[in-house]
Amino acid sequence: MAQSPQLEELNERSREVFRRLVEAYLETGEPVGSRSLTRSLTEKVSAATVRNVMQDLELMGLLDSPHVSAGRVPTQTGLRMFVDGFLEVSDLSNDDRAKIDETVQSNSADVATLMDRVGAALSGITAGASLVLTPKQQEAPISHIEFVSLNDDKALAVIVFSDGHVENRLFSPPPGQTPASMREAANFLNSFAGGKTIGELRQVIENEISVRRQELDTLAQELVQNGLALWTDDGGGQERLIVRGRANLIGAGTTEVDVNRVKSLFDDLERKRDIAGFLELAEEGDGVRIFIGSENKLFSLSASSLVVSPYMNADRKIIGAVGVIGPTRLNYGRIVPIVDYTAQLVGKLISDRGKR
Repeated sequence: MAQSPQLEELNERSREVFRRLVEAYLETGEPVGSRSLTRSLTEKVSAATVRNVMQDLELMGLLDSPHVSAGRVPTQTGLRMFVDGFLEVSDLSNDDRAKIDETVQSNSADVATLMDRVGAALSGITAGASLVLTPKQQEAPISHIEFVSLNDDKALAVIVFSDGHVENRLFSPPPGQTPASMREAANFLNSFAGGKTIGELRQVIENEISVRRQELDTLAQELVQNGLALWTDDGGGQERLIVRGRANLIGAGTTEVDVNRVKSLFDDLERKRDIAGFLELAEEGDGVRIFIGSENKLFSLSASSLVVSPYMNADRKIIGAVGVIGPTRLNYGRIVPIVDYTAQLVGKLISDRGKR
């Protein structure tokens, strides 16, 4: 990442004071005073000198004085500069790796169960709240489509996907449908379906129907449109946002203000109907991304941070995301490799299922 102009303005002493202060704050969650900082600095300077540096950093908007005490805490701007310019990401510990591996050890579970386990594991390991966006089954390319008549007012749409899974949906066909119109509709769809997802096929079919309206029987047109709508209406998707670990954000010593913030966060999550924005956060950049405070536009809660990473299928297409949310004083150096490893592992498991 490019260095911020503020970082370039700092001399070596100011950089070390800033870095040591933020590291101490992330470890303790408490305001950091000049006296404690002087003991950790490489250069031996007086507490008065450190206070002057801290005042300069405060004037730059990097530090704040939450109370009348001399202690300082990093602002959101300061945390962002620390993450971009000073953060040292540790290697994933053997213990954390083993816990994640154990969670997904059995690949026999269905995807929903697997994602529930991943969410619970992330929450437990990081002592934060986990967010897991499950993949849409409909994002897999289509292999074959059939319409099966069950009775006069019920039909079954059967879609076989390239990853091997099959979806069956009941729907009401247009009155007067015949076996011939059912076959015609299926043949029409299959002539375009190969290698396309439901969303991609929908766009192609809408264009083709308008161009070839005379070639298609009216009943077949309606079957095509009605059948595809089953997978493309707002309520038909299988994308789910799994949230685990609410209690982790309300620990010992939590104030009433903190409790209200956590409630606000989960209210945002629970009432959010369009969760595509969560995936968009991950898609905007490669690998793990960190959102601090109000940088996260999805939630009204400003005193939180989100560490999120996408995971991909065998075609290197982003199909979901995993993340951890917690207070802004998260241990970013430890959380980042956990989220990164989990995302890579989930992507591999999803890809391996598609090869079966």
